[in-house]
Amino acid sequence: MITERSLSRTVNFLNALILIIGLIFFGCQQNSNDSQTKFPTLSGPYLGQTTPGDEPVLFAPGIVSTAMYTRDLTMTPDGQEIFFCVSAYGFNWIFHTEQENGVWTEPKPASFIQNPEYMYYEPHVTPDGNRLLFLSTMPKVPGEPENEDIWVVDRTESGWGNPYNLGTPVNSENREFYPSVTRDGTLYFTRQEKDSRVGYIYRSYLVNGKYSEPEKLPEQVNCGTNRFNAYIQPDEEYIIVPAIGVEDSYGGTDYYVVFRNQNDQWSEPINLGEKINTESGREFSASLSPDGKYFFFMSSRLNPALDKDLIDMPIIKLARLYGQPQNGNADIYWVKADFIKKLRPEDF
Repeated sequence: MITERSLSRTVNFLNALILIIGLIFFGCQQNSNDSQTKFPTLSGPYLGQTTPGDEPVLFAPGIVSTAMYTRDLTMTPDGQEIFFCVSAYGFNWIFHTEQENGVWTEPKPASFIQNPEYMYYEPHVTPDGNRLLFLSTMPKVPGEPENEDIWVVDRTESGWGNPYNLGTPVNSENREFYPSVTRDGTLYFTRQEKDSRVGYIYRSYLVNGKYSEPEKLPEQVNCGTNRFNAYIQPDEEYIIVPAIGVEDSYGGTDYYVVFRNQNDQWSEPINLGEKINTESGREFSASLSPDGKYFFFMSSRLNPALDKDLIDMPIIKLARLYGQPQNGNADIYWVKADFIKKLRPEDF
């Protein structure tokens, strides 16, 4: 999803200025109290967070959803490892936390990040937990130009192995990103042609351990004028498509659900509604918990205190608010997922 990733690399000047001011004014205060910087002891599922109801709430504020640009959450089938992405200070990396003896570790860059100069983004743990696929700009061969490809790490006895390029026919000279895999190994992903900013959703079947030639999905899935980062429900009951240019959009890019039937036919796209989509138009990344109970999604919502009286707000207060989630950067939200299936057309 090139437009959004480009935005994340070129941080808005005003945001950067406020962040610097916040660090100056509050860094000393935080350093004087170790309890404010020490990672909390967290146990239980989902980083020990209280599970949400029918209204979306921030996921793990101050831990996963911070003041930094954050998106792309995935977890292992047992729920004991969580991966998510952060863009800040010029890097675009996958972060990882896991339960050790029942306690969650402090999130750190994933072990398979080999060269921090490149992008490591959009992780997806396969439903069997044996592989993690992700986007990277690493060249296939040292010395070659960068390109956005889908890469893989395999589960080993000691953790996650070394990354390798998924190869053809999925990867090409074009841009491929946002992998999402079903229980039978079918891969869904987004592709942008080399000289285009328009993305299309593709599907590739896993046959005898090899991926088939990708097929572009029909217009119901490739709805609107552009598509990004589609997430397939593991049983292929539906796909979540962030799309722009659909008539009933709330503004910019919205999340849509497209249902699939047993004949591999797709319904018309259905907007996920005003609880999920906003006028900000920056909804680009979604996923489900392994048990399908919770829907995670990226959104760039403002703290209500930032949405009014900004012109009269003292710089110290503004900097304090900017150093928290909901500052205009992307955060991760979660909500009960049962509302999605209720949107399925009765005749489909």
